[in-house]
Amino acid sequence: MNYSIFGEKFTRNSGISQLMEDLGKANHSDDPDTVMLGGGNPALIPEAHDIFVDELKKLIASSDVDQMLGMYDSPRGNEPFIKALVELLNKNFDWSLSERNIAITNGSQSSFFYLFNLFAGDMPDGSQKKILLPLVPEYIGYADQGITEEMFVSVKPNIQMLESKQFKYQINFHKLISTLEMENIGAICVSRPTNPTGNVITDEELDQLDAIAQEYNVPLIVDNAYGQPFPGAIYIDAKLKWNANMILCMSLSKLGLPGIRTGIVIASEPYIEAVSRMSGIMVLAPGSVGPTLLTRMIKDQELLHLCDDVIKPFYQDKAKTAVRLFNEIFADSEIYMHKLEGAFFMWLWLPELSITSEELYQQLKKDKVYIIPGHNFFMGMYGNWPHKNQCIRINYAKDEATLRKGLEAIRRAAFT
Repeated sequence: MNYSIFGEKFTRNSGISQLMEDLGKANHSDDPDTVMLGGGNPALIPEAHDIFVDELKKLIASSDVDQMLGMYDSPRGNEPFIKALVELLNKNFDWSLSERNIAITNGSQSSFFYLFNLFAGDMPDGSQKKILLPLVPEYIGYADQGITEEMFVSVKPNIQMLESKQFKYQINFHKLISTLEMENIGAICVSRPTNPTGNVITDEELDQLDAIAQEYNVPLIVDNAYGQPFPGAIYIDAKLKWNANMILCMSLSKLGLPGIRTGIVIASEPYIEAVSRMSGIMVLAPGSVGPTLLTRMIKDQELLHLCDDVIKPFYQDKAKTAVRLFNEIFADSEIYMHKLEGAFFMWLWLPELSITSEELYQQLKKDKVYIIPGHNFFMGMYGNWPHKNQCIRINYAKDEATLRKGLEAIRRAAFT
């Protein structure tokens, strides 16, 4: 086909397309032997699901359904939802947001497409700026978001070895500074908790990143899709932070509502205005279903209680199960697990793996076991670092029997 440069870039194979294609096939498979550990789909938590369905029934029975289904919101998003969210965040985190500090998008992917291409790529002065990822591995969905090629540059992490065959990635701030000085950086972006590893950078690391971003006069984008206040899937002490130089991105997907495709951008007014104008051009207005569904629950603080009392404990219990199974199944194997500090992913490092993680992925897929190979998560890192091909990501938000079956299949494929 004779596509444009844009068309060629966005129709080629990519890690995120592979992930979503596998996710779709596995989720709609009737084969009971399929073991789906590769997707990023949140769990369907019965108690939370019932509450959301009940809220939807109330909406259908009210006049609000007419607004939700039959009328456009503004490009910035649903006004009652934004107002309720501003009140919740100001009350619980002592911020000073106004309704002009928030924009709604059609999911986090849309948010990051807007933001990355706003701050990086071909600039009016003829230069080309990049997005700096201070810690990789990082979210696979970032990798192909740039309209221009090679939009990302990343920093090789330090690896801290821990007890019980666990480890943790840490930001190499010395290398971060040198990268900022050598590269033309438009923004810094970090996820917290991190998909794929479950890493949560400390409050001190976040403060240091924020100070560096301000010193170099670039915005700090924080992907908070798994963090506070919803779904709140953080299992260590970590403070939610925002200021005028930070762009905080949230999502309603990880509540168990990925189908409503609702992203949230919190930023200073000029950034929100820019995102709103881009949204108006690309989609006219973001969808209304998610915001309308949750406005009352946010206004009444009910969503916070649901996250604190149901959703976070559910995922934290899954994390404990994942650690227990890892210790049992891989007790005598040369394999390490990133410390589970948040989200719902296991990141496994197999330093003695005789094949690449991509080859392991292909081998497991033949046996109907789906994982995600790790090399896709190291975007913006150039050079040969063997570690990139020794890691895999697993979604542990599954029932214990499914997780056990998948981990045992990985052990057989990797170590026999």
